[in-house]
Amino acid sequence: MTTAQEQEVLPEQDGWRKLASRSVAASMVMSVAVIVPVVVVLGRILLGEDWSFAAVAGVNALAAVAIMAAVAVYDLLRLRTTRWRLTDERLELRSGIAERRHRSVPLDRVRSVDITADPVRRAFGLAVVKIGTGEHTGETKELTLDPLVRPEAEELRRTLLETERPQTGTAAADAAVARLDWAWIRYAPLSIWTFVGGAIVAGALYKLLDVLGFNLVSDGTLTEAWSWVRAHPWLAALAFVAANVFVGLVGALGLFAETWGRYRLEREPGRLRLHRGLLTTRSLTLEERRLRGVEVAEPLLLRLGGGAKVKAVATGLRKAEDNETEDVAALTPPMPRELAWRVAAAVYGALPGEEHPVLLRHPRAARLRRLRWAVAYVVVLAAAVGVLEAVFAWVPVWAWAAPVVALPVALGLAVDAYRGLGHGLGPRHLLTRSGSALRSTVALDRSGIVGWTVRQSFFQRRAGLLTVSATTAAGKGHYDVLDVAQDEGLRTASVAVPGLLEPFVVRR
Repeated sequence: MTTAQEQEVLPEQDGWRKLASRSVAASMVMSVAVIVPVVVVLGRILLGEDWSFAAVAGVNALAAVAIMAAVAVYDLLRLRTTRWRLTDERLELRSGIAERRHRSVPLDRVRSVDITADPVRRAFGLAVVKIGTGEHTGETKELTLDPLVRPEAEELRRTLLETERPQTGTAAADAAVARLDWAWIRYAPLSIWTFVGGAIVAGALYKLLDVLGFNLVSDGTLTEAWSWVRAHPWLAALAFVAANVFVGLVGALGLFAETWGRYRLEREPGRLRLHRGLLTTRSLTLEERRLRGVEVAEPLLLRLGGGAKVKAVATGLRKAEDNETEDVAALTPPMPRELAWRVAAAVYGALPGEEHPVLLRHPRAARLRRLRWAVAYVVVLAAAVGVLEAVFAWVPVWAWAAPVVALPVALGLAVDAYRGLGHGLGPRHLLTRSGSALRSTVALDRSGIVGWTVRQSFFQRRAGLLTVSATTAAGKGHYDVLDVAQDEGLRTASVAVPGLLEPFVVRR
């Protein structure tokens, strides 16, 4: 925090720069998203009070002008009180209208630069720059410049992530690791959101209409719909499922197109750069020296369709904000599994001729452990139905069918989860794979492992199993080798990082 006297002695010629003044016009255009619902609500209220159409139109016009003027004034004050500068040692930002703040990030703490531009900012040639420091708590975790003109944002990105060029006499040319193939959109529906997306949209639409003053309950719309459902239950169920899947399918396809349109993943000297976004563009630059490995994720539906996607295991990737649903670590859209593995190998720098290590299967005791858990879940479900029948003296007949149907499904998932277990050691990486509903294979750079955690529950000890977790400063912070044989787990940890586990191991 700086005082008023300290700020007064920081002249503009000392390298302090302003944000883009075009932000005011862009903010006024974006204020339409606030003006529209306000105008709708005002219109319904005033028309209900028998106001003339001309009077309602005049009031709505005044309200729209007032909102737009307030947004413009606020943005002008924000621009007037915000300055930033880049020195040889650090990036600084001064901001705040009522409360002044002075934030400073050393250049050696910069881990990633994320440039985004929604359709309105793109139209005005603006972009938002988010500089990640790799910290996940505190005010220094991220510094945002909102907005800069696009050329200035790109120049800042290059400056912040400047690395040494290869010593080959000429600069290494940029290489494309992957580019969008629109045939991959066939994998978009292979998501749980296809089946629940319609219900989510319906709930959001109902809430929006309620905010705008459209009460479906009082209008009798829901009452009439419920009467029709009771008269035609099977047709209603079929129509509901079909509508839900259709809306979810359209939403999944649209989300894929918006998120991954214009996608390309490129390797620049010393760093990776990801471009994506059809309407809202995003450009993420990640230094390769921050990369600690990759993860190939295969959710169940995507895996059944032969697809997979690649994520980065890296230090410095910012965490997703509360209003974001996308995975900030994603390096690829859903794509064919074989291609995903090739992209993963290209990202973590597999050497020519280097083969992936063979994943070792885990003991049968691990399978038995999963089968027991599956049966336990079904028993709990059956017990819950029994309790409901005892309390209410009646439950639908189909309620007892739930445990019967759940048993083979749970056992199948348990067997699949066991088949997915595996681990291996390569020349430079530890590989671990687990999961059924969400299977993932992680190739973790052994040089990035800073510690080991060995866990063994009572039941694992009786089965001769344990879980070994590799601790790292990247990604989730730890990656597990689940339910591995005790001797094999300790041997893997000892060989992966020689000397790290030796003080705690007794060899037989």
